[in-house]
Amino acid sequence: MTASTGFPTDRLSSSNMRICRPLMAAVAATSLALLLAGCQSTTSTDVLKVERVQGSQENIASLSAVIAANPQDPEGYNVRGSAYGRAGEYRRALDDFNRAIELNPRYYQAYANRALVERSMGDQAQAAADYNTALQLNANYDVAYIGRGNLYRQAGRLDDAFRDFNRAIQLDTTDPRAYHNRGLIYQARRQHDKAIEDFSKAISLSPNSAEPYNGRGISYAALGDDDNAFSDFNTAINLDGKLAESWSNQALIYERRGEMAKAARSYSQALRLDPNYKPAKDGLARTKGVADTAKPA
Repeated sequence: MTASTGFPTDRLSSSNMRICRPLMAAVAATSLALLLAGCQSTTSTDVLKVERVQGSQENIASLSAVIAANPQDPEGYNVRGSAYGRAGEYRRALDDFNRAIELNPRYYQAYANRALVERSMGDQAQAAADYNTALQLNANYDVAYIGRGNLYRQAGRLDDAFRDFNRAIQLDTTDPRAYHNRGLIYQARRQHDKAIEDFSKAISLSPNSAEPYNGRGISYAALGDDDNAFSDFNTAINLDGKLAESWSNQALIYERRGEMAKAARSYSQALRLDPNYKPAKDGLARTKGVADTAKPA
């Protein structure tokens, strides 16, 4: 079993500020919050997603029974390790991936899965080593390129990350993370037309994920296309109303349209979701007073 191909938000990693600085220097002040929000909206799209079925105790118990019947089969440990990872039981996941690799040292999927758990636990160096091993064993394994690319991207090694995402795409990956994350790098390079193409491809592969809509909306806004940006931010909210950055992005479009009361409400919602979200704090400070003075006496 390989790493998840969905868009779980990377709550375990730092924000992507180093990616955003070139963009922020190039836009008007009212766009700063929007771009900052977008840079934080993705994340890793790579950390194990908790899936109630695959990570359930019932599923783990069934997998344990399979392992008990076939204790020398590495695949059973790899699959159960993935289930433990999805349940957030990272230490048990590591134990299972370690056992799978002991039984089959050339099990490249287990190395990539172990790397994903190590990354979730904050061990970036060991995660990188495991991704490298997976690629040494199978140079055409798209999942490992995407995982290693995310490590590079979050370390600020954008050129290395770009090469890994490109390689995964050249291998005809159907994993939306490759396009989403390459789109983020295009966005950081101010190549917004290319970023929009990649976000659109990610959306076609994972239409129920909010993050690529946020990313595409940011690039639309950077190109002055507020209508399409607004549509994308609204879609992101409809898909996942718990992302503070989506509400903050929507608020900024309201603000740019002069709809200060609506902007203040959306900024407030962003702060309810994340009280420390600075773009929303700054936006509410700009708009609340204006909205209050606009109310009839």
